[in-house]
Amino acid sequence: MSTYLNPSPIFGPVHSRRLGISLGVNLMPATGKICTFDCIYCENGFNADRRTNDGYPSAEEISRALEEKLKEMAANDTEPDVITLAGNGEPTANPAFPDVVDAAIRLRDTYAPEAEVTVLSNGTRADRPEIHAALMRLDNNIQKLDTVSADYIANLDRPVGPYDVEHQIQTFASFEGHVIIQTIFLSGSFEGRNVDNTSDAYVLPWLDALRRIQPQAVTVYTIARDTPASGLRKAAPEVLDGIAERVRALGITCTVSY
Repeated sequence: MSTYLNPSPIFGPVHSRRLGISLGVNLMPATGKICTFDCIYCENGFNADRRTNDGYPSAEEISRALEEKLKEMAANDTEPDVITLAGNGEPTANPAFPDVVDAAIRLRDTYAPEAEVTVLSNGTRADRPEIHAALMRLDNNIQKLDTVSADYIANLDRPVGPYDVEHQIQTFASFEGHVIIQTIFLSGSFEGRNVDNTSDAYVLPWLDALRRIQPQAVTVYTIARDTPASGLRKAAPEVLDGIAERVRALGITCTVSY
């Protein structure tokens, strides 16, 4: 199916189902994807199909482009709801990530003081001290946990390096509530394997992980754009609503994007 790459270093603003009017900050090159996951549902395509030899944009390049865009939006009397660090891959993979966080906060304070600075991350580098500290400075530290099944993660998220679910849970818990867990629910199949993670076999252990993490909020969603893998299907709205209610029963705020 059709997928796409985002411009770099700034894209949008776009309307996000979860975040509102989002001004994107792409810490990856515009010519390819660099990610520590290779998710079969990724709107940017499979890693192998999006290889690039271009380097990461620098903190200085990102800061200049972000300031220019925020000035332009302010001149048009518009302001983003969020400045979102995301783009063509895992934003924390860019070595300049901590400096980009500081620049985004400074520029937000100057040009869009009502906006929140947000990251969409898969969490694979959240245990690194400099990354952990930078994530703590953000308004919305959104981290991915699609399940706690190692086999399922290997099939759906396809980490490109070592990935230990228990370590990820401990890392997310170490934010002491300053973390939002995002989880995709879907159905269908990939390479002959069922990818439905909406049953109790997956949901109950995931709820146990949420009890341990104690995030400030959870967001559950399903696929909404083209995916590189065929055979994937959206989770039904009533299924998402049912899962969200189980999260709320834990005393945790939960939003749903259909």
